[in-house]
Amino acid sequence: MKKLQALLIAVLCFMSISIFAQQKPDTTFEPAKAYKKHYNALYILNEAEDKKIKGILRNINNVLSDPRLKGKLQIEVLAFSDGVEMYKKANSYQKLLVALKDKGVLFVQCSKTMEERKIDKNELFDFVNYVPSGNGEIILRQYEGWAIVHP
Repeated sequence: MKKLQALLIAVLCFMSISIFAQQKPDTTFEPAKAYKKHYNALYILNEAEDKKIKGILRNINNVLSDPRLKGKLQIEVLAFSDGVEMYKKANSYQKLLVALKDKGVLFVQCSKTMEERKIDKNELFDFVNYVPSGNGEIILRQYEGWAIVHP
């Protein structure tokens, strides 16, 4: 009986190995497809580093030129904490921001950051919009189904 069991196990192992050997691994890659008519993305910035700010703006330009999302994407850029530096008139980001604004990107600033840091709205670009709190905006947008991007 034990010899029969061992033989059956050996046969099953051999069959399993030969079945797996015949299967070809699926190495074909297909990028994601845009099946919806509209997509929303919230980009989050809470850092003041020049490289980070320019990087997020470059990322947004890149996604706006993605042919799969062309004409289907609404982007909101939320700044809070140190991210407020991107919207200050005293800094050098106006040209980059205006170019994105002209493509339909919305720029939003956390009012709590403004209050805590005693920053007046006149110090920021006129096209900046305001929300009561940055974290509240993230939570609400996520529950609305927005993609949350924090590069």
